[in-house]
Amino acid sequence: MKLLRTAVILGIAAIVAVAPAAAQEAAGDTRNTYVQPYIEVSQVLSAELSPGDDVVTYTQVAAGVDLNAQGRNSGASVSVRYERNIGYGDTLDTDTVSGIARGYVSAIPRTLTLEAGALASRTRVDGGGAVSPNPQVREDAESQIYGLYAGPSLTTQVGAVEVTGVARIGYNRFETDGTVLDANGDPVDLFDDSVTYNGQIRAGTRAGDPLPVGIGATAGFYQEDISNLDQRVRDAYVHADVTVPVTESLALVGGVGYEDVEVSNRDALRDANGDPIRGADGRLVTDESSPRIIAFDVDGLLWDVGVLWRPSSRTSLAASVGRRYDSTTYYGSFSYTPNARSALNISVYDGVTGFGGRLNNALAGLGTDFEAFRNPVTGDFGGLISGEDGAGLVTALGSVRSAAFRGQGVNASYQRRIGRLNAAIGAGYDRRKFIGAEGTVLEAVDGLVDESYYIAGSLSRDLGRSAALAANAYVTWFDSATDGGDATAYGASAAYRRSLTDKLSARAAVALDFIESEFSPEDFATATALLGLRYDF
Repeated sequence: MKLLRTAVILGIAAIVAVAPAAAQEAAGDTRNTYVQPYIEVSQVLSAELSPGDDVVTYTQVAAGVDLNAQGRNSGASVSVRYERNIGYGDTLDTDTVSGIARGYVSAIPRTLTLEAGALASRTRVDGGGAVSPNPQVREDAESQIYGLYAGPSLTTQVGAVEVTGVARIGYNRFETDGTVLDANGDPVDLFDDSVTYNGQIRAGTRAGDPLPVGIGATAGFYQEDISNLDQRVRDAYVHADVTVPVTESLALVGGVGYEDVEVSNRDALRDANGDPIRGADGRLVTDESSPRIIAFDVDGLLWDVGVLWRPSSRTSLAASVGRRYDSTTYYGSFSYTPNARSALNISVYDGVTGFGGRLNNALAGLGTDFEAFRNPVTGDFGGLISGEDGAGLVTALGSVRSAAFRGQGVNASYQRRIGRLNAAIGAGYDRRKFIGAEGTVLEAVDGLVDESYYIAGSLSRDLGRSAALAANAYVTWFDSATDGGDATAYGASAAYRRSLTDKLSARAAVALDFIESEFSPEDFATATALLGLRYDF
């Protein structure tokens, strides 16, 4: 765990260190760089409202940095925080690292770009395999998500042909204290870690240059190696497409290609009775001597048809329907930015991946100019951001089962600035149909479906030059494929900050968090309050 935490911190720190210097060198006087390191000391009181009535207090000491650096050929946004909670009596001391970072540097301006992203987020996990952003409710269910990726992207022009490409490698890990049990008292096989490889190259022309229609060809490859039962997801494809203009703002698109998708895994190690063996963490132990067995295998024709609509530089729509993974697929995106104060984004996705691949894709889909919203009491990053490209929700990750899955869903986010008021909201739906090989222990989850719905919102307002008010709220619904695994988590927090000097400010915050879950006969509820000081360097 320490090595992984160090790797994520170094990844975030590298973006912190490189981005300002790169922005300064590339953009000269036009750069826009904001760096704010800080320390905080606070006293926290946490009261269990249900099912018990325990009250604990602890001292919270934290250090962090928020950074936003935007240059002509580079850019980065970073929010990283280390927190140490010092308990009294029977309360355990804890330390947590949380943060998110995205950055890029153009090695060759407008041609070759190096980009990276990293995430560390504290969450909680239920007996149904769901994760939600409120670890204060049950300390014994706390967990940690780590993600890291890096790679180059290419954009160049060869005559009338535009060539684009991307290559990424990523690593992801999920950690939790102890074994998580389902409603029947059996251990939940939680995702451990995975390595992802992703590459794509495309060559194409625009309509009217040199042909009346645009034509293109794409080749791509994705692989995820999941440590649990040595699972492997492999997806290779080639695709040719044509774009037919209808009007100046509307075009029809269609494509056809070939795909080869394979998901496989090994069996678990078994005891003398034939029962699968689990490790101390409750995860299944892989039988390294067992053969790799195919769980999902599709190769053959793929196709899609759709529309492209761009009536202005502020509005764009891309929507397609087709055939992939041996079934109907839908995907697309919509963005609407009527002015600099508001933005709406919607995306529909469909793909075969594992938990780690889903996390890496969410990170890579972020822009590099954003602000991360945090819980004002715990300091945790809950996944909601607000930036130049609008709001976004990163860690609404639904199920954390170890099995690979076919993931389909929709994400929507909206951001609005009205004077000194800044509001952001993210919402979505995620459906995961799990894949497991026949004759192995994962056969029990093959075809099972977990669904999750989520909403997160944030409001902030400056109260003059020396004070600010902020509020956050979230709700998640998780519908588990297994009996007794459904859960609903919701909560809200509010914070007030008052400047005492140019560098020193006082903080006060309160939070309420609730869990209603079928895996437990009782609901969990916690109220938390904080008083503290913050010093900005």
